[in-house]
Amino acid sequence: MTAGSAQEPGPLPYRLVATDLDGTLLRDDGTVSPASRATLAAVTAAGAAHIVVTGRSVSWTRHVLDDLDYRGLAVCGQGGQLYDAGARRLLTSVTLDRQLAALALEKIEAEAGPLAVAASRDGLAGEVLVGAGYLYHPELPVTLMADPGELWAEPINKIYIQHAGGLSDDALAEAAVAAAGDLVGVTMAGAGIVELLPLGLTKATGLSLAARRLRVPAAATVAFGDMPNDIPMFAWAGHGVAMGNAHEDLKAVADEITASNDDDGIALVLRRLFALEV
Repeated sequence: MTAGSAQEPGPLPYRLVATDLDGTLLRDDGTVSPASRATLAAVTAAGAAHIVVTGRSVSWTRHVLDDLDYRGLAVCGQGGQLYDAGARRLLTSVTLDRQLAALALEKIEAEAGPLAVAASRDGLAGEVLVGAGYLYHPELPVTLMADPGELWAEPINKIYIQHAGGLSDDALAEAAVAAAGDLVGVTMAGAGIVELLPLGLTKATGLSLAARRLRVPAAATVAFGDMPNDIPMFAWAGHGVAMGNAHEDLKAVADEITASNDDDGIALVLRRLFALEV
């Protein structure tokens, strides 16, 4: 290399950047900051891939991906759905056994008391059914159930539960594991969001599948999250970064803690790791 010639870029610190959505890439107002957009664009221009890994079903994720002009793979439904955003096609989808789910609900209610229940139906446009008393985000589309039997009428990906008597999310998740942890997976994905999943399914399941398609190993992946449902993803990835607003259980297993989702926590870490000036 002659004097004064441009220095060739070095190897990438990570080849895959995995980001959760709510409480992580999305700010509290549901938007992605200009700083995060610009930083992720610079990271992908450098040769790394960005992949969204969210607990949301595809039907609740597509509008966010469209706003980002996101064309890659996305892991949705707590790892149960792999979605090709560019082709607008659902590549894989794991459903929850409805008989097991019904039995799990019975056992949890016997342990913890009455529950308010919702469910995510399978498919690219799978609707989210909401039962009486279940509190949901008004900006997300739902279908109100007139008959509780509708819950089991079609294949579902997961069940959402809330405690009718005011039990905390953490306590409800613990009670659900104690009562039905041998039947279903249980995770806490946010305020008021305790979920029942196919046993063994986690975000790491879907992320590892997507990474194999992209031919990127776990060690070359940096992951960002904010809730206990991100713990398996952190265990799988080479480097796990908890947001400043993250649940204490996730912070306890993170490799580092960044600023909050409202303070460009993702952008701050990626700029340092990739030596970016954005």
